[in-house]
Amino acid sequence: PFFVNRGGLPVDEPTWERMWRHVGRIHPEGERVAQRIRGAADLPKIPIPSVPTFQPSTPIPERLEAVQRYIRELQYNHTGTQFFEIKKSRPLTGLMDLAKEMTKEALPIKCLEAVILGIYLTNNMTTLDRFPISFKSHFSGNYFRHIVLGVNFGGRYGALGISRREELMYKAPVFRTLSELIFDFEEAYRRCWHTLKKVKLGHCVSHDPHSVEQIEWKHSILDLDKLTREDFRKELERHARDMRLKIGKGTGPPSPTKDRKKDVSSPQRGQASPHRRNSRGDRRPSGEKKPADSKAMPDLNGYQIRV
Repeated sequence: PFFVNRGGLPVDEPTWERMWRHVGRIHPEGERVAQRIRGAADLPKIPIPSVPTFQPSTPIPERLEAVQRYIRELQYNHTGTQFFEIKKSRPLTGLMDLAKEMTKEALPIKCLEAVILGIYLTNNMTTLDRFPISFKSHFSGNYFRHIVLGVNFGGRYGALGISRREELMYKAPVFRTLSELIFDFEEAYRRCWHTLKKVKLGHCVSHDPHSVEQIEWKHSILDLDKLTREDFRKELERHARDMRLKIGKGTGPPSPTKDRKKDVSSPQRGQASPHRRNSRGDRRPSGEKKPADSKAMPDLNGYQIRV
């Protein structure tokens, strides 16, 4: 079932090649098995999760629950093969195109894909602030990394995402401070016998799906081994203040899409300015703008214009 998307449509060839290589490593006849599954006509149809849609009156908390339900319905990808290649350095518009592809393919996803999908599905919630939260934990001699999409609505913090563990994904927006939210995640890691080592916090993500800005994934990097409990809390609240200040100033750096508009309009202003200066300095000889009139003028007037 992992080799056909939920709509029964064929997956793109690069994705198929990756899946076959993975299956071939663990099954000697993996490619033949995959072809036999693809060609089977009696397989039951797997329902495709419906992308959530909302009425304008739907409260934001209910919308977040619907988005999280949709992410859950896609299911966690346990295959060991990542179906969608996500480069964090890509501009936001490219990542949103990838998220749209995820909704069409409806394949299982991992935590980073869930963050991109969460951004895509909440772009129209302009009163909701979204920012990435990354975790690094330690268990049994190994390090593990995880990421969720932090959200802030009406001064209350929560999170969207997907994980193998129920406690490390969705958090309803009920936490009064960012530190309360992070401490709740830390306690969840502790219940999973993991020790939280680092927390990376990004800045708020633009709601413009066509923006060519890059997501700021790690504005603040907090090493728990080097911070006391109180210092950890202060750093979290400092980051929360930084996000509020950035939003208050107008989402920080201007969007490149807006810059392009300014670049287009600047030459027009630059060209208009000399005309205005000329019109002020040469108000009396207005006939200079019309070559026909200037020819009809006496030589004396022309001499006065040159002076």
